[in-house]
Amino acid sequence: MRNKQRSTLKKIIVAGKIVGFVLLLTALFAACKQKPQKVVKEQSKAYYTCSMHPQVHEDHDGNCPICGMKLIRVELTGANAGTVDDKIKLTASQIQLAGIQTDTIREENVGTEKILTGTVAADENKAGELSARIGGRIQQLFIRTIGEKIAAGQPVYSIYSEEIQEAEKEYLLARQQQKVLNNPDVDYAQLINAAESKLQLWGITKAQIKRLASSGKVSSTIVIQSRAGGTVSEIAVHEGDYVTEGMTILKIQALGSLWVEAQLYAAESGAVKAGDPVSVSFPDLGGQVIKGNVEFVNPELSDASKIDLVRISIPNQQGIIRPGMLANIALASGLKHALAVPASAILTDGKGSKVWLRNHDGSFSARMVQIGPGNQSYNSIISGLIAGDVVVTNGAYLLNSEAIFKNGNDQMGGMTM
Repeated sequence: MRNKQRSTLKKIIVAGKIVGFVLLLTALFAACKQKPQKVVKEQSKAYYTCSMHPQVHEDHDGNCPICGMKLIRVELTGANAGTVDDKIKLTASQIQLAGIQTDTIREENVGTEKILTGTVAADENKAGELSARIGGRIQQLFIRTIGEKIAAGQPVYSIYSEEIQEAEKEYLLARQQQKVLNNPDVDYAQLINAAESKLQLWGITKAQIKRLASSGKVSSTIVIQSRAGGTVSEIAVHEGDYVTEGMTILKIQALGSLWVEAQLYAAESGAVKAGDPVSVSFPDLGGQVIKGNVEFVNPELSDASKIDLVRISIPNQQGIIRPGMLANIALASGLKHALAVPASAILTDGKGSKVWLRNHDGSFSARMVQIGPGNQSYNSIISGLIAGDVVVTNGAYLLNSEAIFKNGNDQMGGMTM
């Protein structure tokens, strides 16, 4: 009986070893079949490109080899930047450096246009002049460069004037008499106000008069401050010059709004009137388009050439437009309104036309469009866009270049209108 139990126990041990060996072989076989998992490591990618020539891609900072402008850095890291679901995301600094601008799709005039060539000029209605209010000798000029910006209240020059010194003495004497004598028959307040008004008339500020009263000392020179802000267009004096009352010290221009002046033949001038809206583009700014209005049409023709002067007023809040720049003025000669996209927003290649849209989350994505008739400023839209869509009007080539860099030339593959 005991031998039989031992035999059974040996059989169980052998069977267990066989089962264990089979399980080990199965595990090894499965391990051999299992493919190694790839370790995905988020890598930071960046390149440098030019806002004017987006085809330039460099791996280091520097200047554009074509135009010499400083290259901008485009950094793409994981899902924070770059293309995500066919979208391009840029930081605020990248958008600013690339000069990306947008416009909202709406109905515009897509009729025929006449293009005039004009020149940017300062708005003379916004011009100012700082002149001497009293005679004297210019001791020091604080503004020395044409084109320099000055603000209201900024020191312009210091002047030595015996008349100002005498007026300061009168003012201090009236205050001293009021304090010491206090004669009830004398109106000291009127004397003080008269002396103070004379100083203000000669360009002395209330703060300077207050300091004069506190110190009780007459100064040999007085600093004259600017009464308005703007950009210096002319400096008419030098240090050491003697000036008389009314003589021009300097002239300033407020460049927040400008004029664009162009010439029109007499036969064509009848179609243009003051208040007409126009589109003005600037070759020096990459064809940037700004809305303006006809402000003035000269009622008199030039005797020699029989041409007419047309003046357009344009805003310049950012200060990027400068007097002397060339401009192209688009005058509408046929009114035909339709849903339209700015011509500068359309990119066309062998596969068709597309625009870049700004999405609600701040990213950008491309969309195929079918365009219709238009002019130099706008093209009508047959399909692909709706009113209210926001399209990129400046910088679309940079976005397109980045999309090609990430996805290859076929980033529009499978896209339908």
